[in-house]
Amino acid sequence: RMKKLLYLILLFVSGVVHAGDRPNVLMICIDDLNDWTGFLGGHPDAQTPHMDTLAARGRNFTNAHCTVPVCSPSRISVISGLAATTHGSYEIGPPYQGIAALKDMPTIHRYFKDQGYTTLSGGKVLHHGYGGSLSGDLDQVVGKGPWPNPRTRPKQPISRPDEWSKYWDWGAYPGTNDEAPDYQLAVSAAEVLKQDFDKPFFMSVGFFRPHVPLYAPQEWFDLYDIDRIALPDILATDLEDVPKHFQGINEVSVTPTHAQVLEAGQQRALTQAYLASVSFVDHCVGVVLDALKESPHADNTIIVLWSDHGFHLGEKQHWAKRTLWEESTRVPLIIVGPGVKPGATQEVASLLDIYPTLVQLCGLPENQRLEGVTLVPQLNDPKTARKQPAIISCFYGNHAVRTRDWRLIAYADGSEELYDHRSDPDEFKNLAGEPAHQKIRDELARWLPKDGVPEVRNDSNFKHLYRWDE
Repeated sequence: RMKKLLYLILLFVSGVVHAGDRPNVLMICIDDLNDWTGFLGGHPDAQTPHMDTLAARGRNFTNAHCTVPVCSPSRISVISGLAATTHGSYEIGPPYQGIAALKDMPTIHRYFKDQGYTTLSGGKVLHHGYGGSLSGDLDQVVGKGPWPNPRTRPKQPISRPDEWSKYWDWGAYPGTNDEAPDYQLAVSAAEVLKQDFDKPFFMSVGFFRPHVPLYAPQEWFDLYDIDRIALPDILATDLEDVPKHFQGINEVSVTPTHAQVLEAGQQRALTQAYLASVSFVDHCVGVVLDALKESPHADNTIIVLWSDHGFHLGEKQHWAKRTLWEESTRVPLIIVGPGVKPGATQEVASLLDIYPTLVQLCGLPENQRLEGVTLVPQLNDPKTARKQPAIISCFYGNHAVRTRDWRLIAYADGSEELYDHRSDPDEFKNLAGEPAHQKIRDELARWLPKDGVPEVRNDSNFKHLYRWDE
């Protein structure tokens, strides 16, 4: 077994992977997980021991960002390898199957299947699932049915104020881990990993928490003292230079405003519930990772863990997602596998890079249409510089450019924000318009998308594919 492992590492480092030696892939997707984890240090109280252990085993991309800070378009970008400015999905619109620009673009599952892999998936990976024309992309569905319902909820709301959306409830529910859909999915995935496969496999597992409603069994709430948990720093004048549309972004979604949260006196309760949900999903991730460790595939499997976008909990007077600020775009991204030495990198990365990276790591033919860049240089050496920044889009015509040290936001109305993350990680001081920073602003601005395709709208012919409504 040790000789085989050393051989695989040699193949990985050399970049030569023969068909018979191709590694398996385990892709773990988490919904709405921001940097409130131990390995990213976004919240001092966050307890995520299983993901922390995974991050310590391989490359922790501490400066990774989504392509769109909304569930459906972010996942479409990851699974297609194309940016929103190419496929046109910026919101909870049509599924992958209903977007004309993706008609001939194979999902990452289909691409691996066409190269001889067994493909498996369970939970929320694509927002609307793999029905319709994508049903043949998967050889096996993991869990109960195509998409286990994560919205199992009590008959009556537990905590939410009456005027809030039904999605924004929270509390200890269900009574045990065994009753929770995410845990059930983890157990199902663990059982599958014990199987023998006659071909390499590509398996994706999508967990729903910490997406709202913020339900988790009581034991996860007990980890956090509601009276002692840290709250984020909030600047009262922070939004004065932000377009009115983005100041009232909550009105577009089902999210309470920061003023509503404070008026209801629920900031601490929601913060506790989010942290509890994060620790619960970490436990579910641990079930899957432990099963892989004990399986015959442990030494020949690449693990990639990512979240579809970040999540505000009061930062910049905002809750949830749909912004171009750090807390909405920054995501966990971990890659572990043969030849990947432990360590973190501060070089910027995009979720758009996952597809081409896995193609290269597994020795598959290059897909020339992919718009991300491979992360193999940073896997080989975390100090390797990267020229291409991460590009994030939020609603049509609004974009952010994120490099190792800087973030430029350009809104459709012409207003801008510029932040130096070396001295201002909270993005409190907008440097846009200051002469001393004009040069860096111009360097970043040349990366802004020029001709993004118009936003695609929902096609009623695909409504039967919906499994997730937020």
